[in-house]
Amino acid sequence: MSLKVVFMGTPDFAATCLQAVHQAGHAITAVYSRAPAPSGRGMKLTPSPVHKLAETLQLHVETPPHFKDPEARARLAAFKPDVIVVVAYGLLLPKAVLDIPHNGCLNVHASLLPRWRGAAPIQRAIMAGDQESGVAIMRMEEGLDTGPVTLEARCPITPDMTAGQLHDTLAVLGADLLVKALAKLEAGQLTETVQSQEGIVYAKKISNDDSRIDWQQPAQSVHDLIRGLSPFPGAFALFDFGKGEERVKILQSRRVNATGPIGHVLDTHLTIACGSGAVQLLRLQRAGNKAMTAEEFLRGHPIQAGACFS
Repeated sequence: MSLKVVFMGTPDFAATCLQAVHQAGHAITAVYSRAPAPSGRGMKLTPSPVHKLAETLQLHVETPPHFKDPEARARLAAFKPDVIVVVAYGLLLPKAVLDIPHNGCLNVHASLLPRWRGAAPIQRAIMAGDQESGVAIMRMEEGLDTGPVTLEARCPITPDMTAGQLHDTLAVLGADLLVKALAKLEAGQLTETVQSQEGIVYAKKISNDDSRIDWQQPAQSVHDLIRGLSPFPGAFALFDFGKGEERVKILQSRRVNATGPIGHVLDTHLTIACGSGAVQLLRLQRAGNKAMTAEEFLRGHPIQAGACFS
């Protein structure tokens, strides 16, 4: 016996979960994802990672723009799901949708709730210098990530771990936890714990202002920002290569024991002085170019000691 599941998700993180649910043998009656979006130089409409995987698995795909239309809700109800699984879907689900499956809606959230509710839990955890993260399976309600938690799993955030690395770790962890949650749900053994009202922190969407490096900050904070926004959207600084200041993304760094004028290059290895301490830049990307190691970057863009990043 298996559950009838409607799966809702969009990015790679969600695709990992979809693959796991499919392999577990549940009857996925429909997959919902965001509509194909323009991408690449030709701005060709490109299906989401979940959409592509669903087609590979020969699953039915729906891409409604919203659920305000009663017809869209009726179409969803016609799939008669026992449960709806939601993983980084990107659309708000009104109460009328949450009430469709008799077992409710389960959400895979990439944080240890109630810390980092909201849009960017992986990036915000690293940017804040957290030493631990994890995944929570939550029963959805109308509030933003406020529902009771059914299962959770933890993992350490190592000192140099990037958002991309944590994303991949949590995707696998979340997929495994989701399969366990569905097994417990099917057996009638899924229990719930109401979230604490203490320690609530919101992971707001990353803005352009969040991404700019402030060299006045301590080296640890600068390092955490760089790894928290790597590989996307990428922390950036400004540098003048001779034609005016332009953005340079900094994708990898490490803390070093050095001091000097804030924002200035201290040596020939791209060590930059911060408000206290310094960071060495290990991977960079100039606008319009591919990401490079510092050694590769310096071969094409010589930067002398004493130059200044802003």
